[in-house]
Amino acid sequence: MTQIAVSVQDGEQKQFASGITIAEALKDLVSNKQRKQIVASVCNGLPSDLGTTLTTDSVLEPILLASEQGLDILRHSTAHIMALAVKNIYGNDVKVAIGPAISDGFYYDFDKEKAFSPEDFEAIENKMAEIVAGRLPFERQEVTKAEAIKLFDELGESYKVELLNDMEADTVSIYKQDGFIDLCRGPHIPDSSWLKVFKLLRVAGSYWRGDEKKQMLTRIYGTAFTDKKDLKRYLNQLEEAKKRDHRKLGKELGLFTIQDQIGPGLILWQPKGALLRKLIEDYWKEEHYKSGYELLYTPHIARQDLWKTSGHLDFYGENMYSAMEIDEVMYQLKPMNCPFHIGVYNATKHSYREFPIRWCELGTVYRYERTGALHGLMRVRGFTQDDAHIFCRPDQLEDEIFNIIDLNLHILKTFGFDEYDVYLSTRPEKYVGSDEHWELSTDALKQALEKKGLNYSIDPGEGVFYGPKIDIKIKDQLGRSWQCSTIQVDFNLPERFQMTYTGEDGAEHQPIMIHRALMGSLERFIGILIEHYAGAFPLWMAPEQARIMNITDDQGEYCERVFNQLRKAGIRISKDLRNEKLNYKIREAQLKKISYMLIVGEREKEEGTVTVRMRNGKNLPPMRPEQFVEFIEKECEEVTS
Repeated sequence: MTQIAVSVQDGEQKQFASGITIAEALKDLVSNKQRKQIVASVCNGLPSDLGTTLTTDSVLEPILLASEQGLDILRHSTAHIMALAVKNIYGNDVKVAIGPAISDGFYYDFDKEKAFSPEDFEAIENKMAEIVAGRLPFERQEVTKAEAIKLFDELGESYKVELLNDMEADTVSIYKQDGFIDLCRGPHIPDSSWLKVFKLLRVAGSYWRGDEKKQMLTRIYGTAFTDKKDLKRYLNQLEEAKKRDHRKLGKELGLFTIQDQIGPGLILWQPKGALLRKLIEDYWKEEHYKSGYELLYTPHIARQDLWKTSGHLDFYGENMYSAMEIDEVMYQLKPMNCPFHIGVYNATKHSYREFPIRWCELGTVYRYERTGALHGLMRVRGFTQDDAHIFCRPDQLEDEIFNIIDLNLHILKTFGFDEYDVYLSTRPEKYVGSDEHWELSTDALKQALEKKGLNYSIDPGEGVFYGPKIDIKIKDQLGRSWQCSTIQVDFNLPERFQMTYTGEDGAEHQPIMIHRALMGSLERFIGILIEHYAGAFPLWMAPEQARIMNITDDQGEYCERVFNQLRKAGIRISKDLRNEKLNYKIREAQLKKISYMLIVGEREKEEGTVTVRMRNGKNLPPMRPEQFVEFIEKECEEVTS
């Protein structure tokens, strides 16, 4: 019988008979204790089921159930088990679509005449528990594409047939489990008993393949863990996330509104939200001025030919809004600010002595998003980018990237974000520009990250078509990651727009362009801030720093004088002089997340002071209005200086 050599990565190599399964080989390659935690294995670079047979020399990399990859496999398998449960309960009244693992869980899309609701969860979960108890194996089988189409057509699973018809592969893999058959690459857990802890969470509508012109399906979301404590912790986190939902808090705090009459994905900033935004914008502008940037303002539309030259119509056209005709010339709303900044650059000639040139703009752009993808401030159709473009010489590139990272992390820290993941995205399959330029820019990004002492991960092939990039994903109070900052090197647009500068040698050279956004968009960043702080903003950016309130009507006139004095001093203050009980007014101010409550009774009126109450309920000693101003200014300076 043919012998093959099998080893665990960096482990001893052993001889086995050809045809042995991964599970059988692991019995001789790892300890029993470790083997009980192995859910699948990477075999010669390919994630594989434990039941996979080995016919050639192989190197195995066991996947532990509790690892990130192991949890993905568990959750994907749970999606299959949920689909099996649904089919067992509803039979041919429901068709299955797709069911992948996602961050923190899984989902499965179903076509059912009467959509699923949370009321259906108990029956589905009970059936899933029966399947788990039955230790039903996941059986993988490879078939030809034609065989798979015939199989799923006979089962009436039209969505699977459509997927298969769009595939170019000659053979595909299917998984069988107790009569349920699914189209899937795998791998999966060996059998259903590996699933110990799961929970169905919510339902949502989902268009088939994300196309609003196609069938609306019901998507059931769920999650699975290896330990009940982890599930409980996750469910508690979900409850906390609901309380922090920026859409809920935005309404309660009077920050923003979205109205159908105006249009989905278009934000109306209410007075407090507009003030919050102004505070963020003012800080942003001041920090950029200190860092050598100059401010630009550019239009919201441009001739369509501009977007042809920039390449946006070719590479980004589906995200742009339809053209409009003005004086027999076609114009379009801008999806990006870049070509306008290039227009400012090309308005005059430039010398190598001027570099680096740093221009920034809080520029509002417009991009089409599907209605189903819109989500409060996080996904909108009109938003303001905290945009900047740096034009520099090749010898300045690394230092400029380092300076951007430095400013980036400083601003994020001021807003309360000091945990983040950093990614370096490299050249994709489809790209423009020379290999030399790509190597130069990728190396500059890498060197700047290392010079700053930042740990980063390589994201292979995820750069934009015109250059590599750095992405920074910040983490909020709940440990969730948010993509905000990006730094991109571009040789493409300078070439398209024939940008030049006169070099030291007297010849014309092409500058390097760096695209850079620190917050991503103001709308999304403010949404993240709302959830990060649960609406209780730090004092320096709180739209309402204080509220003055009287105990009786006798203090009304004094409160008015103090209110005007503090407002003139720059304190963001409101007043509540209603004839209501003090406790009621205090409670309302706390619900509005106001930092300080200034309480005035007869004693405060006579002494010319206010009693200061913090939103956490703690009282500070009485102080004169001017002392309160100094107190506020000092607290704000400690954060922003």
